[in-house]
Amino acid sequence: MDALLLLLVAIALGGLVFLPWMRRRRAVRHAVQGHAVATDPMAGYGFVPVERLDVRLPGPDEALDAALAEIRRTHDWRPAAELLRSTGDDWELRWQRVQTLAGAAAFELARTPGDPSAPGGTRTGGIWLRSWRAEAPKDPGGAETHAQFLVVQALRDPGSQDFRMILEEARTVCREAALLAPGSPIPYITELAVARGLGARPADYEELWSRVLQRAPHHMGAHLAALPYWSEKWHGSRKEAEAFAERAASGAPAQSLLPALPLFAVYEHLPEANMVHSLFQSAVIERAIEGAHFALRQAPADHPMAPHVRHLLVWFLVHAERYAEAMEQLRLVDGHVGAVPWSYGRSPAAEYAAYRAVAIAGWEKLGGTPATFRPHD
Repeated sequence: MDALLLLLVAIALGGLVFLPWMRRRRAVRHAVQGHAVATDPMAGYGFVPVERLDVRLPGPDEALDAALAEIRRTHDWRPAAELLRSTGDDWELRWQRVQTLAGAAAFELARTPGDPSAPGGTRTGGIWLRSWRAEAPKDPGGAETHAQFLVVQALRDPGSQDFRMILEEARTVCREAALLAPGSPIPYITELAVARGLGARPADYEELWSRVLQRAPHHMGAHLAALPYWSEKWHGSRKEAEAFAERAASGAPAQSLLPALPLFAVYEHLPEANMVHSLFQSAVIERAIEGAHFALRQAPADHPMAPHVRHLLVWFLVHAERYAEAMEQLRLVDGHVGAVPWSYGRSPAAEYAAYRAVAIAGWEKLGGTPATFRPHD
């Protein structure tokens, strides 16, 4: 149940990375090749057992957990509305919470067939989301969640005949949400995925992007949502995607995570057939890794997007055989695995656990022990 929810949420992120699943599976095999993986990776290290890893989110969010539990128990929309009201204009956190609430509604719909007689048919989500929109139509949180839910629904099956129709509906709801909360970047960030899916012209996409920048110029989640448009898998190229990431990184203010954006651009354009050790020691990748380290040192420890950066950094550090650094990132994120690159695999917890085991084996090969590793808090 939680794994499916996470996958829906990962799709809702707008497709931060669109590399084929087989490449990740090949990467796992390359990562473990030649290493004696620890038989019990939790022993002495304080790591969370694989069966207890939370695949919904990249890091802890107790208020969101409580709201989701209450929604599951009561099928009432009010805990979601109160959560977003309390989030206010913390745009990074609000974006992440809207995505998760939308993913929860999509999961409920996937598990329980919709009522064809309901307004909007089967595309309006779980009953609590339908009720939210019907009973509080002027609540911007409800509109934001509904718009993101529609994006989730469309991107689940891009080849369906309803794909464009659902995205057109999502764009309408995005614009409704924008009118309800004129200063919020959230509807425009959601519309980035809509515009990409509908094949917006570069000029039109740039105009939409400018609206995001007017409201949240250094929003890490927004940049991650925009990055795929410029990639070679969508409407751009590797050069364009890397230029977009480098501009954001070079113009980042103090305490921003944007210097880590080039790491995501590199990941999105890794060659399919060259997942070898030397690649991960190239100047381009080393520079991207150092940019991510720098961003994490400068940003607040509780930055909502920091776990996203740490999870991708673990993936790169293991491949680069920088095990001590990988172990430090694992210490900070262990327990939650709802992030790229794990969230696009068939079993996010298992993929994360495989890399964690390789990091432990490499750490111990270099002389590390549980006694010299500060355990997970």
